Order: sequence, then C-alpha cells, then structure tokens
Amino acid sequence: MTEAIDLAPDVKRADCPSRGVLEHVTSRWGVLVLIALLERSYRFSELRREVGGVSEKMLAQTLQTLERDGFVDRDAKPVIPPRVDYSLTSLGCEAAEQVGVLACWTERRTPRVLAAREDYDQARRDS
Repeated sequence: MTEAIDLAPDVKRADCPSRGVLEHVTSRWGVLVLIALLERSYRFSELRREVGGVSEKMLAQTLQTLERDGFVDRDAKPVIPPRVDYSLTSLGCEAAEQVGVLACWTERRTPRVLAAREDYDQARRDS
C-alpha cells in the first residue's frame, strides 16, 4: 500500500504551483496592471500611459501572462483600426483588491522605510 502524497498548496514549497501564480500577481508590472485595471478597462496604449515606466514589450508580456492565468480578459473588436480592451475577470478583481491593499500600505509606510534605510546606511558609514 502506498502512502498518500500531501499535495496541499504550500507557497513555500519549491514545486508548488501557487508559487508561479504568486510571482505573476506580485511582479513589478503585474501589481501595477492589476491595480490600474481595477479602476476600469483600458486599451493597450491607455494602459501603458497609466502604468508609468512600463515598456511596450513588458506590458504585452504582463497582460498575456495575466490573461493566461485567468486574471485579465482581452476583448478584441473586429473593427478598423483594431480595438482591443483589457479588463479584469472576477478572479482578477479579487487579486487586484489584495495587491491594492499591499500597494496602499506601501504608499503609507514609504517614509518610515526611507528613514530606516537612512539609519541603516548611516550606521554602516559610522562603523
């Protein structure tokens, strides 16, 4: 008789599939795209302007990854010129709300983090 293998999700385990999902949701551009799309749907060029600093290539890759994971819906309209709108799925809304909380916390606590960095750097210079 073989023992059952514990396949319960555990993001700390190297082979856990949730680790890849976490990586996509919390990537630099993934977080920002999810937060932007929580506001409304965007066309590609609008979203690129909304998410400052993202290259066209990185935005395309991020959107494709989030679409594959079921977080983003890509709606291509058969018109000339082509129109493609990106929006969140219900799963994407859940993820965006979660990373949005982290982003808000980060914005509120950045002054404290910057002060801690300065203290750390000063202590290093003094030693």
